[in-house]
Amino acid sequence: MIALENVTKFYKTAAHRRYILRNQSVHFTAGRSYGLLGVNGAGKSTTMRLISGAELPNKGRVRRQVRVSWPLGFSSGLNPLLSGKENLKFVARAYGEDFNRVLRFVAEFAEIGSYINEPLRTYSSGMAARFAFGLSMAIEFDCYLVDEITAVGDSNFQRRCREAFRARRQKSDVIMISHDMQTIKNYCDVAIVLIDGQMVQFDNVEDGIATYMRLNR
Repeated sequence: MIALENVTKFYKTAAHRRYILRNQSVHFTAGRSYGLLGVNGAGKSTTMRLISGAELPNKGRVRRQVRVSWPLGFSSGLNPLLSGKENLKFVARAYGEDFNRVLRFVAEFAEIGSYINEPLRTYSSGMAARFAFGLSMAIEFDCYLVDEITAVGDSNFQRRCREAFRARRQKSDVIMISHDMQTIKNYCDVAIVLIDGQMVQFDNVEDGIATYMRLNR
């Protein structure tokens, strides 16, 4: 279970505070998967970072009683000056995983060859994305956070990404951001729509999508 308890999140600007969430309490129940919807600028990605722990709320707290992933494909937490292998070693130790297993999985999955020994800053955007996605799949989580899965690599690699994620989904829940409503329908059974700092939950995902579509006109 993941819970937001009286969470407020804002950013200060020169003129005022821009609120993302205002005193929100939401429970993400194990065994259910959630689609996080909202118009551009509503704060979906910020909310996802709060759930992952990459950002902290200004008020309230986020509790996690399950193993939660970083946002899928997210690479900002990796050190660009270290090699791919060195980054893998750090992440494997942080999550208590066997480094050699993680290394073998990512090296095979990401298909970056000898670049695994080179600094991340030398990777092309496509290589970096494949590396980050492979690392996300190398470690099993109870709940995967997905912020807009993007098409990476050729059609064969994209197929392998879908298959890997589908395998993980058999045992894990998902909290997902996507502008593709068919993707939301395929993966989620609950929708949460962000509206002016409020998180409005719909137990029927179709109702949540309909509300989002009205807001997005």
